[in-house]
Amino acid sequence: MTGSKESQEGLVTIRDFIRWGASQFSQAGLFFGHGSDNALDESLHLVFQVLQLPWDLPESYLDCRLSASEREKIALLIADRTSSRKPLAYLLNQAWFCELPFYVDERVLVPRSPIAELIAEQFQPWLGEVRVHRVLDLCAGSGCIGIGVAHAFPESQVDLLDISEGALEVANINIDRHELWGRVQTIKSDLFGVFDALPERPLYQLIVSNPPYVDAEDMSDLPEEFTHEPKLGLAAGDDGLDFARTILAQAGDYLDKQGLLVLEVGNSQWALQDEYPEVPFTWPEFAQGGHGVLVLSAEDCRHYQSVFKSRLK
Repeated sequence: MTGSKESQEGLVTIRDFIRWGASQFSQAGLFFGHGSDNALDESLHLVFQVLQLPWDLPESYLDCRLSASEREKIALLIADRTSSRKPLAYLLNQAWFCELPFYVDERVLVPRSPIAELIAEQFQPWLGEVRVHRVLDLCAGSGCIGIGVAHAFPESQVDLLDISEGALEVANINIDRHELWGRVQTIKSDLFGVFDALPERPLYQLIVSNPPYVDAEDMSDLPEEFTHEPKLGLAAGDDGLDFARTILAQAGDYLDKQGLLVLEVGNSQWALQDEYPEVPFTWPEFAQGGHGVLVLSAEDCRHYQSVFKSRLK
């Protein structure tokens, strides 16, 4: 019996499909890491997004019966997720970040950064009383971080910078979706390179970056789901620090006097700490999971800039 036929003959409610989808995902041995970390949550995300239901749906609604077309659509999508092993966000062309929906496809990474927690807290206590009116999202991808920051700081202007034309096209879709034209713009650049030709460097109160940081060993052993993501957004050399080194060496030149650098390096955190043992990085802890995000003041970015530049490879 096919998944589609079974869904129409034996499964009728929202609850039925969440349970069935979780069983299908578990049996297929899928890897989870693009918004959920287990089969049940993955199935719930799929069913709720297909049916366009709110996340706080009362439990009593789970026993509502689905129409034939709804059952068919969900069953086919569950089958696609198990056979293709593509991240669910690519199949739906949607991911949630900072409680906001974003368009995504295979030109960008699926949003999942723990930086979302820092955005929700407006980067406190590190920003203090600093008034944020200019922000740089470096290696912006879909633009989810920069757009999240734009919502958190309604008076800010945000630059989304990326080297990938495809990523910038996706970011522009999301700027339009969130109606942020005039406050958020995309810029094509290899890190800070676009600013070299300007007579005066822009200064930001906040530079937030989730650059590529996967080292060579991890790149060779990625779960199949991650191989659907653009390599350009993942690979960062032997130790995962190819981009982080450059960002640290240059960020001080683009931060306002009381500005802040927030840089994600993921599992390369320990390699970075070994590289710069003298630098007082702050590593926030995340209630919702995640690690490897450093916070560094503009003052420290400049104080240790000679150290950062001396270790560029």
